[in-house]
Amino acid sequence: MKTGRRSLLLVDDDADLLRLLSIRLQSAGYQLQMAQSAEQALARIAVARPKVVITDLRMDGMDGMGLFEHIHRQDPTLPVIVLTAHGTIPDAVQATQQGVFGYLTKPFKDGALLDLLERAMIASGVDESSSTAERDEAWQAEIITASPAMDALLAEAHLVAASEISVLIQGASGTGKELLARAIHLASPRCQKPFVTINCAAIPEQLLESELFGHIKGAFTGAVAANKGLIMEAIGGTVFLDEIGDMPIPLQAKLLRMLQDREIRPVGASNVIPVDVRIISATHRILERAVAEGGFREDLFYRLNVVTLLIPPLRQRCEDIPLLARHFLARLNEKQHHNVNGFTAEALEILTGYEWPGNVRQLLNVIEQCHVFCTTPLIPATLVSRALHEKPTSILPYAEAKQQFDRDYLIQLLKITQGHVSEAARLAGRNRTEFYRLLHRHNLSPDMFKSDDV
Repeated sequence: MKTGRRSLLLVDDDADLLRLLSIRLQSAGYQLQMAQSAEQALARIAVARPKVVITDLRMDGMDGMGLFEHIHRQDPTLPVIVLTAHGTIPDAVQATQQGVFGYLTKPFKDGALLDLLERAMIASGVDESSSTAERDEAWQAEIITASPAMDALLAEAHLVAASEISVLIQGASGTGKELLARAIHLASPRCQKPFVTINCAAIPEQLLESELFGHIKGAFTGAVAANKGLIMEAIGGTVFLDEIGDMPIPLQAKLLRMLQDREIRPVGASNVIPVDVRIISATHRILERAVAEGGFREDLFYRLNVVTLLIPPLRQRCEDIPLLARHFLARLNEKQHHNVNGFTAEALEILTGYEWPGNVRQLLNVIEQCHVFCTTPLIPATLVSRALHEKPTSILPYAEAKQQFDRDYLIQLLKITQGHVSEAARLAGRNRTEFYRLLHRHNLSPDMFKSDDV
């Protein structure tokens, strides 16, 4: 279900050419998904994000450029290579100007496609210079997800990590902003240097400047010894400013000066100290609104907001809920030496149907409470309901889902059940035959959701 580090989506409405090209690419070491229409390709991308898409230009229904435009609106960092037997130079120029990664006219040499494909893989964040696949994926090892939206976010994060630009991570409380910031640090050239977290909302305003920039001995009452500050602790590495939206206005000016001049002045000092740190900031607030209301400096906002990464709330990626729940449970088993084997089907149904206003942090709290009180091999639904302190919502029957969300609804069901059609049909309130018709209508197959080792 989750794609590998060298995964491709190959799209062509000619079954024979699709089969021939797939053999060539599989022999070159790529993991393939295949689709015989643009519509089927979009459904497959919604299930699991590949690293690169290769599509024929001329197809019945939506053509290759139409497919590219759909992909590019949702995920502009996903490289798309267009193949055609009808290519012309103007077509190629137009395609590349619109953002297509590469363009080949059939017939083409295998070497030309493989060279283009390798460049696309590198652009997608697959580092072929890494000695092992494990090393290549280590930076994101703590981020547990089966969500294409999160996969796209991680692809953007990996591209950003290689640069020195400032990053602003936005998302609701509990979505994992610090985890993403740490992943960016681990994927960056600064990964061997410190990663220092500063929660701007947790440190009292009168102490925040000293905590950030340090102070000299005697700088203020109680300063009995010098303190070099957290930014100096991070020299050569990354400073993560969490809840930057809660930083007081006077301190915002000093942070802006540091970003501009790359130097700090400790409290009470007359000299400045050069600093080499990368800044990643995060907030659950809408900073544009804070700027408009005068609660945040506009010039600092643009300094911090060179690149914005938005983490979707847990309710928008409910396929991650069973994965995260099992991950947290395994971690608790190891930490507390109290083994609980898993969850009952009813408990998982409640977990996946809940809205999770507190996001991943709330899910962890619920799993921790259930783990403590569980006296049976599996966590039952009653413990989950008790931990949620309210009657949770259940997964909607299919008939109640809005028409435009039909495909996403089916995908979530099959991800939750790992492609088990009988269980998915039961959750949707439909019989197997009707459910198979729905899957066919939306270009979905149970095999797309089977777990495999990559």
